[in-house]
Amino acid sequence: MNSSAIAVVLGAVCLGLLSFQGTAALILLARLLRGPARAKPLAPKAPTPAHLGAVSVVVPTLNEVHRIGPCLAGLSRQSYEVREIAIVDSHSQDGTREKVKTAGQRDPRIRLLTDTPLPAGWVGRPWALDYGFRHTAQKSQWFLGIDADTEPQPGLVTALLAAAEGGDYDLISLAPQFILYAPGEWWLQPALLMTLLYRFEAAGLSAQVPERVMANGQCFLCRRSVLEQVDGYASAARSFCDDVTLARNIAKRGFKVGFLDGSRLLKVRMYEGALETWQEWGRSLDLKDAAAPGQLGMDLWLLASVQGLPLLLSLVLGVWLALGYDFLTLRLALGLNLFLMVIRWALLLAILPAYDRQRGGRAFWLFWLSPLADPLAVLRIFLSAARTPTQWRGRSYESLGGH
Repeated sequence: MNSSAIAVVLGAVCLGLLSFQGTAALILLARLLRGPARAKPLAPKAPTPAHLGAVSVVVPTLNEVHRIGPCLAGLSRQSYEVREIAIVDSHSQDGTREKVKTAGQRDPRIRLLTDTPLPAGWVGRPWALDYGFRHTAQKSQWFLGIDADTEPQPGLVTALLAAAEGGDYDLISLAPQFILYAPGEWWLQPALLMTLLYRFEAAGLSAQVPERVMANGQCFLCRRSVLEQVDGYASAARSFCDDVTLARNIAKRGFKVGFLDGSRLLKVRMYEGALETWQEWGRSLDLKDAAAPGQLGMDLWLLASVQGLPLLLSLVLGVWLALGYDFLTLRLALGLNLFLMVIRWALLLAILPAYDRQRGGRAFWLFWLSPLADPLAVLRIFLSAARTPTQWRGRSYESLGGH
């Protein structure tokens, strides 16, 4: 094939790339332009007598002895708006139960519950939360699900109640501040987090349709009356992203759902190292259990176009240009991908408050190189979207394999 023929082929390829990526880039820009309108991060609030005993807290656990300490300590620092702190344990064997009992001696609001055997068709986490919902005080106006790997900060619960009442929300969940240590975490985790920001609205913005609602089960406050109307967690029983599934189901019923910035109120240490982050977080980030197949397909197309491909295409197109193939569609395609890379690096400034830099150590500098991990992060979402987990936190879900 002579050089003229090669140029024609490359021109057609570049034209296809402009069509494939251009529409996705416009969608991304439309979402990012809404960013300045998002609500400010929630700040700690002082308790008021009106909130006395308003909240029942439920923490699902399964072998969390090495992580639950900061969570229990943080919950104990919450004020009198918390009626009870129910730890729903799924028969832990690592000392979690003993640790909870010891904490209960210091704070009588903390009590240990043991959920019944996992029924068919349920995933462990929503089952434990549903059990806690049905075995906590009906007098509590609000139900608050908290994960064992979180570190609730003073004033968290009061701030949640103030935001819910001030914004007339029926359900609020929070985007936390992440605690990372290992170099691989600082490189990979922000790239995985960015897959959410690219697909959905940033924390503090209201989703325009229920199908685009985001939620975070690490801190999930809902009116008890609303949970009663949707039969607890039953509609999310089979979901490995039960928080998003339940939030979208509640939004479809006409209730107001909010996803807010809680970086000043909640810290979380989810996984140990890059490998565990890749394996554990990566397999639920596709959110396929909460989305129709068509919506999932559109999300995957968007991620590939604006996050997964720009780095690789910038290199390839740059090489073509250096080899002397200089024509308009090549320059436009290269310019588009370089523009997407500039956006990606600029967004690091936007997500910087979502990380605890004081505890990040010397590896923090790898955060600034996380765009180089984007192709891997997007690949992980594609791999997760292609299959349903059969093992999760020591439990087998072979029966859900066709889900």
